[in-house]
Amino acid sequence: MRKETDQMGTIELPDNCLYGIATARAIMNFNISEQVVNNRIIHEMVNIKKQAALCNHELGYLSDEITTAITLACDQILAGDYRDSFVVCAHQGGAGTSTNMNVNEVIANKALQVLGHPCGSYHIIHPINHINLHQSTNDTFPTAVRIAAIKQLRLVANEYSFLQQTLQQKETEYGSILKLGRTQMMDAVPMLAGQMFGAQASVISRDRWRLYKVEERLRTMNIGGTAIGTGMNAPLKYTFMMTSKLQQSTNIGLSRADDLIDNTQNVDSFVEVSSLLKVAATTLIKMANDYRFLASGPHGGIGEISLKPHQAGSSIMPGKVNPVILEMTIQVAEKIIANDALITSLATRGNLELNAFLPGIAEALLESLELLTNTVHKFNNMCVKNIVVNKDICQQNLERSMSLITPLIHIIGYDKASWVVKQAQEHQMTIRDILVQEKLFTNKELDQLLDPLNITKPGIIKGVK
Repeated sequence: MRKETDQMGTIELPDNCLYGIATARAIMNFNISEQVVNNRIIHEMVNIKKQAALCNHELGYLSDEITTAITLACDQILAGDYRDSFVVCAHQGGAGTSTNMNVNEVIANKALQVLGHPCGSYHIIHPINHINLHQSTNDTFPTAVRIAAIKQLRLVANEYSFLQQTLQQKETEYGSILKLGRTQMMDAVPMLAGQMFGAQASVISRDRWRLYKVEERLRTMNIGGTAIGTGMNAPLKYTFMMTSKLQQSTNIGLSRADDLIDNTQNVDSFVEVSSLLKVAATTLIKMANDYRFLASGPHGGIGEISLKPHQAGSSIMPGKVNPVILEMTIQVAEKIIANDALITSLATRGNLELNAFLPGIAEALLESLELLTNTVHKFNNMCVKNIVVNKDICQQNLERSMSLITPLIHIIGYDKASWVVKQAQEHQMTIRDILVQEKLFTNKELDQLLDPLNITKPGIIKGVK
């Protein structure tokens, strides 16, 4: 066992334990959940430490030997090793300091091992004096969150692009099938099944564009601003060099914020991203609920579309299949909406030069991004791609409804049309049957007037003299 000491006392740690006393205290203070800090934050924090070591070496602050050891340690962690050493609970106080120190200590001790020294030999490589040189939690942690969020945003935007393509393909595939349009869950007017998919493709396109563009809000970072954005204890050359190295190592167009104090104080960009995730989530709920309604039954409900079955739906009702992908999608979307409320509330809690609740904001934001990425992928590939429009049922529902009278109002007038609807309802006949029976139109004339392409576009239907 080795002993480490801080201003509050001494703690014993196993000899080969890669984290140190600061992490040990964080474990004791925040052991309220098994959820540790999001791995994406850790990954970006480690990369920031690596780039900082390279900068400090070029500027003459770190020796060749120490820089080599630090970069080798970082490379091993970035490759996926030693992830079990990052043990701080996601629900932590301190604005991310515990996460920063966990990263500093693990890199320092791994670098010591690279050089053949025992863990805890901080007189050789120190977690703060070397790994955290010219840095603060308050510029490294938010920068890591921004980079992690940008990477995940790109994945989300890609999944929305794929979903849009699927919907556009469905628009073409079902562009000639007539179905009943509905408002307020009630029969409205005829439409093409392809038009339903086309409208969905349009809103998904807007969501995709919003998510793609909002990345710009995250590209400005406060690296080099240290504690509150004034840049105290960080050379100006280091700040500009770090910006360049982070651009190269992440392949992201990052930039130094014009006002580092503003970028340190305020987390409005995270709120903006979250709000657009919420918007995208509301679209998914709308679409999923529409599909559930149209696929309901299939024999005792609407049944106008069929969904691919994925698992047995009941432990007591044989043959029952539930729309499980849609149910999952709705629940995840609701979680994203709830996370947005949390992020918004935590953003309002910032005081003066820092928002101490960034760890909570970061966890909720990255959770929403990851959930949305994976859910849209499932929604698209396991549900939307496999939707089949049941042409015969669509036609039956349309014929049984009163909606086919609406395109003919310009010909026979509203009052006459209302009388036809009443007759059809009283005698349990279709609109077409009443129109033909009353010799208002022949079947041939109705076929022409009620042609799907004729009654699903703007203007007066063709055939009117």
